[in-house]
Amino acid sequence: MSLEKRELAPAFTPSEIEGPLYKKWLDAGYFTADANSSKEPFTIVIPPPNVTGNLHIGHALDQTLQDCLTRMKRMQGFEALWLPGMDHAGIATQNVVEKHLATKGLTRHDLGREDFVKKVWEWKAESGGQILGQMKRLGDSVDWSREAFTMDENLSQAVLTIFKKLFDQGLIYRAERIINWCPRCLTALSDIEVEHQDDAGEFVSVRYGDGEQSIVVATTRAETMMGDGAVAVHPDDPRYKHLIGTEVMLPLVNRMIPIIADELVDPDFGTGAVKVTAAHDPNDFEMALRHNVPFVVIMNEHGVMDGTGTEFDGMDRFDARVAVVAKLRELGRIVAEKRPYIHAVGHCSRCETTVEPRLSKQWFVKVETLAKAAGDAVRDGRVKIEPEELAPRYFDWVDNLNDWCISRQLWWGHRIPVWYGPNGEVVVVGPGEKAPAGYTQDPDVLDTWFSSALWPFSTLGWPNNTADVKKFYPTSVLVTGYDILFFWVARMMMFGLFAMDGVPPFHTIVLHGLVRDQYGKKMSKSRGNVVDPLEFIDKYGADALRFTLARGSNPGKDQALAEDWIAGSRNFATKLWNATRFAMMNGATVQGALPAMESLSEIDKWVLSRLSETTAEYTDLVERYEFARACEVVYHFAWDDLCDWYLELSKEAFASGIAAASQRVLGHVLDTLFRLLHPVMPFITEELWTTFTGGETLVTAQWPVSDPAHINKKAETLVGELQKVITEVRRFRNDQGVKPSAKIPGRFIAPADVSAYATAMAFLLKLELTEFTPSASVEIGAIKVELDLSGTVDVAAERTRLTKDLATAQKDLKTAEVKLNNEGFMAKAPADVVKEIKERLAVTTSDIERITAQLAALK
Repeated sequence: MSLEKRELAPAFTPSEIEGPLYKKWLDAGYFTADANSSKEPFTIVIPPPNVTGNLHIGHALDQTLQDCLTRMKRMQGFEALWLPGMDHAGIATQNVVEKHLATKGLTRHDLGREDFVKKVWEWKAESGGQILGQMKRLGDSVDWSREAFTMDENLSQAVLTIFKKLFDQGLIYRAERIINWCPRCLTALSDIEVEHQDDAGEFVSVRYGDGEQSIVVATTRAETMMGDGAVAVHPDDPRYKHLIGTEVMLPLVNRMIPIIADELVDPDFGTGAVKVTAAHDPNDFEMALRHNVPFVVIMNEHGVMDGTGTEFDGMDRFDARVAVVAKLRELGRIVAEKRPYIHAVGHCSRCETTVEPRLSKQWFVKVETLAKAAGDAVRDGRVKIEPEELAPRYFDWVDNLNDWCISRQLWWGHRIPVWYGPNGEVVVVGPGEKAPAGYTQDPDVLDTWFSSALWPFSTLGWPNNTADVKKFYPTSVLVTGYDILFFWVARMMMFGLFAMDGVPPFHTIVLHGLVRDQYGKKMSKSRGNVVDPLEFIDKYGADALRFTLARGSNPGKDQALAEDWIAGSRNFATKLWNATRFAMMNGATVQGALPAMESLSEIDKWVLSRLSETTAEYTDLVERYEFARACEVVYHFAWDDLCDWYLELSKEAFASGIAAASQRVLGHVLDTLFRLLHPVMPFITEELWTTFTGGETLVTAQWPVSDPAHINKKAETLVGELQKVITEVRRFRNDQGVKPSAKIPGRFIAPADVSAYATAMAFLLKLELTEFTPSASVEIGAIKVELDLSGTVDVAAERTRLTKDLATAQKDLKTAEVKLNNEGFMAKAPADVVKEIKERLAVTTSDIERITAQLAALK
């Protein structure tokens, strides 16, 4: 370490240090991992944000926690790799570029597929990936030399490889199924890309047929009835048993359809009879397969009625719903109508358009065996979910997965590597292979999550057995929000276990909660409560934001966030800054060995004991992902033990000029504290530590280890006594109206071990240890502090005032007791009045005790 004299700026200004420090770290290559190192690896892959995205508060929390773990492990001597990158975000990115084209009066079809994809790449180069620069503002210690993008060449080769491998093993197939369709994005969606919300719709009961050969069905989507292929009832429903096997006339299209029996029908829902629209409802699809019901398509890809042969063709689905009900009402076929009818409706997670179930030929992953393997890996302990109570949610998902629709009707993304021959041949083309001449490639692309599922190993160079794969797979821990447990985590588990011969992609899954507003409400644009982390960084600094987020992060639990709390963390940073300036001005040092424990004062022994306990507890909590509790522990050590007590108790020694031992102890404490805090507050700790110690960087400095030899319960007990004395005397001075700056005569009558620190206590309490006649005293257990208030307080007048206050309080007490003991009053008085009287009684009792003690202290 350099002995060059350095100075800290008078005030902590985050914007002046953060940019230069991050550049220093990058230039030095501190974040670059070495695959050839002999160190034990520690690996985290960052959940790849969308290339279209900006840093939001959820990213800030997620990345803060990952950085905490990565920085700590790097300091503990691990070969730490935190791998960054971005997701190509198929739907979102294509939408962005199409909107840009629309401003020029163009569509993607005007450009053609090849030129449109080129345009997307151009957009990415010019405007995409803003979030990467924002991650640097946050202080992320990621290995930028390994930055990945899901559309990179090597990652695309990984996609081709696993697609072919899955296909060859019969785990990828093409079939006509009911899928979720977005009429705006014009693509299929997987189940997890659909967000369900309660919408106000209608519930209409319609009579099919006439006379005895009629039946009433209830529906929320009257426009789809023209695609009905049957009416279904429960086989044991006595109301309809006589109709099973007969036919009924379908209104509007005048087509006869069968009445079938199926146990899927709930007799208690609606009329107990349901329409079977096989081409436009997933449950109806399965029922139709069982009963050979025809699939009648009556809507096109834009959600427009088409092929019904009625007046409704050409209408938007929602306009058609109104028109169909009106027509049925005109025909006298409406039996009942309920509005509003609140029910769950699926919406596209990207554009919020109401999703349309649609019969379509798509590519699917057969998930049964893959999902079982993903569940087994957690059940048998190979992968641990933190917190454990969220494991059942994981099992509930993987144990009930439907086959995954992986094809998307987009141009941006990994094009499905399937080629079709002139005679219906199907060939899957893997890396380095070519399709036969005359074959045509499938026009669809793969679901973005397909490539994201490969992220923990494709980013390391798989399918090649690279040095990175050998060193850093499986990854150590995945840190992510519980809200994408299903989107991403389960898919990585399935593909990781499949591709990597049963080795799961990570050892531990750490799930944190969502960041909500200060009132606990979910942040949304409609509520106007969305916060921008970059604005907080500009105003308070990255460290303040990071510390606030980590301090609020309990495993698996949502956290509230208020700007005042970030301001409080900024105050904490300023406290550290000022404490370090004080230490440097008073000769604190890291040079030389710590003095022998027996030569130290009890105050020095106490702070070393507390430091050792804090180091052990803090490290253990971070290792167990208890970030909130860890931050509380180190915060209270820094603010309470160090700044409020140790520095204050040591001021007398520093002022005396004879404090070499304390100077070295304080240097050790600050050195250790900065190391502990560095993972969560990297910028300020780096500036303070390098300035104070002359060291090169905290990024690669050694993580502190608790020293059991420093644990000293005797010193902790003694300093606890000193703290009680100081606290009580300060309270007494305040109660008597003595100005904080006023010096008064005082002395301590106490055991020898406490009396030994009389000068330190007197220095803090503004007491002059001289001969005097006491006019007041304070007793704290076996310790008595005598004081002379004659020069600052008129004792006689103060006794008169206190006696008057005591009489008033006693009168109030008696009044409250009389009311509470009056049965008639208590029987009639409102609850809030009784509550107020009880609260007044408690306050008055406390006042009496306080005033009585003050009178006793005055002589």
